[in-house]
Amino acid sequence: MGDRRRPGSELAARLTDPALYLGDPHALYARLRAEAPVAWNEERGFWALARHADVLAVENDHETFCAGRGILVDEIGTTYATPPTMMHSDPPVHTRYRRLVQPGFRPSVVRGLEPVVRARAKALVERFGADGQVTDVVAALAVPLPLQVIGEILGVPDDEWERCYAWSEAVIPGAVELDEQRRGELLAEMIEYLVGAAKDRRARPRDDVLTQLARVEVDGEQLSDDELGMFLVQLLVAGNETTRDLIASGLVAFAEHPGQWERLRADPALVPRAVEEMLRWTTPVVSFLRTATRPCEVGGVAVAEGEPVLMLFASANRDEAVFGPSASTFDVARSPNPHVAFGQGNHFCLGAALARLEGRVVLEELLGRFGAVRRGGAVQRTPSSVVSGLRCAELHLVPA
Repeated sequence: MGDRRRPGSELAARLTDPALYLGDPHALYARLRAEAPVAWNEERGFWALARHADVLAVENDHETFCAGRGILVDEIGTTYATPPTMMHSDPPVHTRYRRLVQPGFRPSVVRGLEPVVRARAKALVERFGADGQVTDVVAALAVPLPLQVIGEILGVPDDEWERCYAWSEAVIPGAVELDEQRRGELLAEMIEYLVGAAKDRRARPRDDVLTQLARVEVDGEQLSDDELGMFLVQLLVAGNETTRDLIASGLVAFAEHPGQWERLRADPALVPRAVEEMLRWTTPVVSFLRTATRPCEVGGVAVAEGEPVLMLFASANRDEAVFGPSASTFDVARSPNPHVAFGQGNHFCLGAALARLEGRVVLEELLGRFGAVRRGGAVQRTPSSVVSGLRCAELHLVPA
């Protein structure tokens, strides 16, 4: 394709290097936005979109950019007879899935989960040392809380959340080192368990979210057992990985910007804005892929039919053209805050309200107990280009 392939190729080549994500990739994102906002990765064959406007344009145009040919760089060239997750589907299939699972996440259902979320968060926070000792907030809070909440939704016994953790880690590229045989075993075990849980709720309904998902009907139609199992896999993985990263990386952000914690303690009414800023700053899902269904242009660059485009949500959320000169500043009072941490359009995150609820409750529980959050030791990132994960984050939470 000649010269058309060359814009930003040297910069875009670094996007698939796992080492980039062990540090801070935002310097690279800033260069991409400034020098090559639509850049071609020659090795893997995709366009990388670094600017907010271009990411929105692709997310909001499902007719020109489809999800059905893969949503991750590792899926380029893959074809699916049926979508492996709802995220891999396009209208009208996606519209049907969404209509059938949406009732399980309507506002009243999510509000009903707040007592569960608060009780779980409070129990975990109360284990933190009263003397202000250093705590790995990943292991102590960010990992167990979302898994316990998802476990509540899926009916997983309290003593089995670590099993769900192993399943979830096996799904995310780069999250954990596993040989392919063991990864396959964990995935098969997860699917068998979740499909079994779905079938159980259809036969023996309970007063829980899983039963609502299993038994909901729209125009006389239900999800099949396999479709429901597919969605539950997505719920388990996306519902805990992203919220985990929001909590852990968000608390690290407070530790690195200490004035913001004091500001929030002085004005707790800022908590909802603080959650939105944590979402923008951390961007739990770093990027997702779409594929052009026809020749088009993105950001003034010609994209051929069949070419993948990678939406860099993490870069879009620091775009100076949208967030102004303070784009690279963590600001708990930021408003407006049009971040794309939950995506946009048809694929806007179904669990956004639940993630916001968990983020808010965590802040409220911590603000009532701790006067400051400081770095206390190691912060270790995962080498994943998909999620902005942390393996550990040792913080010093100073009692109020």
